[in-house]
Parts: sequence; C-alpha cells; structure tokens
Amino acid sequence: MFHRIGRAVVRHPLWTIVAWVFVAAAVVATAPSLPSSSDQSSFLPKSYESIQAAELQQSAFPSSFTPSAIVLYSRADGGKLSPDDLKAAANITTQLGAKKIDQVEQVVPGPPSKDGRYVMGLVSMNDATAGQPKQMDAAKALRNDAKELTKGTALDARLGGSAAQGLDQQESSNRANVLTFVGTFAIILITLLIIFRSPILAVLPLLVLLALVSTTANALIADASKLFGLEANSSISALLIVVLLGVGTDYYLFLMFRYRERLRAGDEPKQAMINAVGRVGEAIASAAGAVMISFLALLLSTLGFLKQMGPALAISVAVTLIAALTLFPAICSLIPPRALFWPSKAWQKEPTNARFAALGRGVQRRPGLYAAVSGIIMVALALGTLGFKATFDLAAGSMPDTKESMVVQTEMQSAYSAGAAEPTSVLVTSGSAIDQAALPAYEKKLAAVDGVADVAPAALSKDGKTANITVTLKYGSATDKALEVISDVRQVAHAEAPPNTKALVGGMTSIFKDINAAVNHDYRTVFPLAALLIMVILGLLLRSVVAPWYLMASVGLGFAATLGATVLIFQKGQGHSGLMFMLPVIMYLFVVAIGTDYNILMISRLREEAREGREPREAASMAVRHAGPTVAAAGFILAATFATLMLAGNSLLTEMGFAVSFGIVVAAFVMAMFFTPALTALIGHAAWWPGAQDRKPPTQHAQAEERELDLSAKS
Repeated sequence: MFHRIGRAVVRHPLWTIVAWVFVAAAVVATAPSLPSSSDQSSFLPKSYESIQAAELQQSAFPSSFTPSAIVLYSRADGGKLSPDDLKAAANITTQLGAKKIDQVEQVVPGPPSKDGRYVMGLVSMNDATAGQPKQMDAAKALRNDAKELTKGTALDARLGGSAAQGLDQQESSNRANVLTFVGTFAIILITLLIIFRSPILAVLPLLVLLALVSTTANALIADASKLFGLEANSSISALLIVVLLGVGTDYYLFLMFRYRERLRAGDEPKQAMINAVGRVGEAIASAAGAVMISFLALLLSTLGFLKQMGPALAISVAVTLIAALTLFPAICSLIPPRALFWPSKAWQKEPTNARFAALGRGVQRRPGLYAAVSGIIMVALALGTLGFKATFDLAAGSMPDTKESMVVQTEMQSAYSAGAAEPTSVLVTSGSAIDQAALPAYEKKLAAVDGVADVAPAALSKDGKTANITVTLKYGSATDKALEVISDVRQVAHAEAPPNTKALVGGMTSIFKDINAAVNHDYRTVFPLAALLIMVILGLLLRSVVAPWYLMASVGLGFAATLGATVLIFQKGQGHSGLMFMLPVIMYLFVVAIGTDYNILMISRLREEAREGREPREAASMAVRHAGPTVAAAGFILAATFATLMLAGNSLLTEMGFAVSFGIVVAAFVMAMFFTPALTALIGHAAWWPGAQDRKPPTQHAQAEERELDLSAKS
C-alpha cells in the first residue's frame, strides 16, 4: 500500500503539490471563524450539581447575579477610604452603569472592606456570553472607562473577576503563542541544520508546515468546531503550534533519514524516495494512528476543555500524516539530491555510526542489564507520583500573578474573606411555597460548618418556591481547603434541608469540586480506552499478541516516571500546592501516544532486521544502530519544541511543557533506545507470537532448493 502511495506521489509530484494547494485554499476560504471560551462552568455537563444550581439560580432569581467583573477601588496612596472617597467610588460605579457597555447589564455598588481600604463595584454581564470574546471586549471597555473616570480623584480603579481574568488570560495566551512559535521555529531550524548541514532540508519542513499544513489544519478544526458545537480554549492554540510543528518535523525526519539511507544503498533518487515511503510509511501511519486515537479518546471526557482539545489535536496530526506521506515526498523528489543536501556531501556515504553501533552492541551482549537499569530508573522516578496533588485555579495557572485581575484577586483575598470574590450559593427549592420560618435554623447549620466565614439571610424568589442563601468561605474558591469545605457544605445542605425541599450548592468552588469528580471519571475511562486502542494498533502492525503488552507496559511506566518527575520538580522542588488538574490526562495522552511512536519506529526496524535473517539479539543491535539516530533526533526536536511552552510565563503551560518534554526524553532515550530493544532481545522469537513476523520470508529460489533436497532425501 505505502509503496503504491510513494510511487503515485513521486511519479506525479507537480499534481500532488497542486492538489494540496487547491484543497488548502478551498478549505481555508470556506472555514468559519474559530470560537473560543474561557468560561470554566462550560467545562461540565448539566448532570453535575453545580451546573444545576447555576441554572436554577438564573431562572428563579433573574435580577440577582454572581458578579462577572468586580471594580476594586482603593486610594492611590494606599490609605483608608474617606467618606468623600466612598462617595466618589459610588459615583464612578453609577457612571459605568450609565455607559450601557455592550454585554453589561448592571453595575451596582458593593460593600467596603473591613479594613476600610477598599470598596467594590459589582458588574453583571450577559450569562449567555460568559467566557466569549464579546464579554472580554466588555471587560476591556470597563477597565479603560474606570481608569478614565478616576482621573482627578484620589482613587485607583482596577478590574477583576471572571470576565477580567478571561481578558488577561487571552492577552497572556497571545504572548505565549508568539514566544512558543518563535522558540519552536528556532529550535527546529537550528537542529535540522546541525543534522543535515543543508539549508534547504532545514527550511523546507517549516515552510511546508506553516504555509499549507497549519492553515489547512486550523481551517478543518474550525469546520469541526462549528459542525459539532465545540469551542476552543485559549490555552489550546499554543499547544497546537507545538504539536503541528513538532510532530510534523518528526515524521519528516523519519522519511528523510530513510530516503538518505536508500540513496547510500545505491537506489536511483526517485526509486529511493518510493522505497523510503514504502518502508517507513507503515511506521509513520501507525504512529500517527496511535496519537490520533489517543486524542480522540478525549471525546469521552466529561470536561468540555478536554473534549474540545481532542478533535483539534487529532485533526492536526491527521493533516500532518497526509503531508508526510504525500507532500514532503513530492517536493523532495523534484529536487536532485545534490541540490537537496547541498552543501553537505555526507549523504553519499554510509557513516560508521560508531556511537549508536556501540550502544547496539551493548544491547546485544547484555540485554538483561540494559532492560534492568532503564527499568529501575523509570520505577524510581515513578515513586514521585505518590505525592501528586491537583489544583483547579485555571486563571492563576494560565497567566502571571502580575496581571491586573490576579492582583485584584490577591488584594480581595486579604481585604475581604478569601471567598468573597466568588461566594457559594445554596439554593433551596420546593414544588410549593417554602416555609420561611425554617430557614434561619437552616442558615445557622450552614454557618456552623468549619471553614464558612459568613452566611447571608436567604433571599426568596418571586413565587416563593426557591430560597438563595449566600455562603462565604474562608478560603479562595480554587484552594484545596475550599474544596474540602464545600464537601461539608454540600453534606449539611442536603441532609438538613427543610422538609419537602431540595438543596443545590452552586458557585465556583462547587464547580471546581465537580471538575475534580469529572477528572476522576476520565482517569477511569479515557486512560484505559486509549491504552486498549493503541494496543490494537500495535497488534495489527506487528501481527503479534505478545509484543503490544510489553510495549504498552513500558510506555505506561514511562508515563508514571514522567508524572513522578513533574511532582518532584514542581511540588517538592518549587513548592507548588499542586499540579494543574488536567495535566495527568494531557501528559498521559502525549507521553503514551508519542512514546508509542518511537517504540513503533524502533520495533519496526528491529522486525525488518530480523527478516533479513538475524537472530533476536543481533536484530536488536542493528535496530539501535540504524533507527537510533532517527529516534534521537526526532526525540530531541519534539522535546525541545514542547519545552518552549515553558517560555509562556504561566504555570499551566510551564508544567505542561516540562512534563511532556521530559516524557518524550524518557520515551526516546530510555524506552525506545534501550528498554524496548533489550526486552525484545530477551523475549526472542516469542515476542512475535502467534505470527512469525521476525522470520525471513523464504524466496522462490530457496523454496525450490528445499523441494529438491526433500526429493533427494526421499530417493
């Protein structure tokens, strides 16, 4: 199949390129704009209590609101607010409401802080646009207008709350995208120049990936988002850049290393490219299939963020795969090797590969030692997973603490109760009018929960069937202590609700609690399904029942080592309270899928060497010698590109960048280079049971000789 693809592309390179340009132009021209959301409540389905509470609150109390934005007033000199200052703040709040900013429904005065240094203006926005660009535009207008109105007064006005955090997160994400793109581009360009010593081979994949592959993938992602009603979170865009350039360059390397090898073996250039596609195409397709299936497994997630991310990443990898098998071979086949590899002449002769040959000989002589040492290293790192803790503050995780909305959040937590910015709502509802006499005792029981700072008297809906009790916690909404307290609040709210009523607990802390439950659900469903599907791909590729088991076990061990190292670095080393809650899921998918990529490349080469008639240990040695440079180069480039996420300046992408890049290093330089070939050498022919994929297929001549020998023996 892949030989046929290579033959068709190489014989008709111009038509292949024209087809790519035409399809890319058509897809881009017809694609809609890509919607984006930073509303954390949209992560969850309606079956969760926090979402049900939000819907009940909106229907029963349409005029009440949880602030979408908060204007925090303070004196410029840091002193206490005077009566005149309070009057000026109230006047500015009124003027902001009178401006009728799009999406802003009302702006009302809020309470002063206990220390007298702050006072709030509470902003209600259209709930239907929560997290959308319209609301971010409204936050930007509010911020600018508030600063303009404080001129000539002793006051400073700063904007916080979810809408302002969405705006700051978007701006931080744009900066992260630029830094990630520049860093990724530079790393790939420099590394390819070092590997090939050819400017054409270094620049070619970047131009192709950016000009055609990236634009096509983004347009298809927009089409899919519109078709299935998905939204893209702003954090995904930086990840897409890295995936597309990093994975695309990896597949390009797989192809070009094999092309160069066939040229050195004496193949005519066009035939060398056909053979390269034919020999490495199955490995590339299987590797890409493993990655895509892992990403598509996210569709089973209950979290909107991950459900949106999965198809987007899968589409990027799919388009990259097609480019690796068609566009790259077509372009390279048009350029004579002397020009393509210019000014280097190293492509003409087979290098000794002394370093990788020595590693291969080591694996051949002592496979047990290599397997044991690499396994012990991964097990030791995996012990760090025992200290893993999750954190749910996406706003703090996705932008620096110096952003205005984060400064407001920090100051509010010290001046007011830490939970004042995002209070908890306990909604009590009934099919008939609620007995108001029972509410004060209920409120006292809620106030008695350890960790509750204040409970406001209940507000009744117009029909008298729903009561809204505002509960303020002592801790910030995303902290571990707040999540513990909200569990107790829910327990008391449900158990002590007045007769014939039902209680629902809402608010951001309740949402975070439900997100925690959703993540645990994903651990039980997404992880096993992704592993099972990857094992099916490995089984089909290798025609073996045995090999997929130990290959997936090695990848799973690599994931555990990666998570353990990330815990040790960030939680133990840097003192983080926890890792971002979705990090293990993302890490699992990248490390498992991409780790499988390198295992596939190595095991495919090992099988190829075995089919040449080599015994298992010798085949492992030759696989390390020939596939080792490709795995090392691809692993370095992909790890370095993911490491550029650490330039973004926020903890979410920093943790993600370190974790995935470290996982790729483990996958390439520990698993694929040593652990997998050493295990395969130890297991021997049994690794390919029930097939005989490592046995040399008998030629017709050999079969004829065997028949003659049989006849001679019988006579």
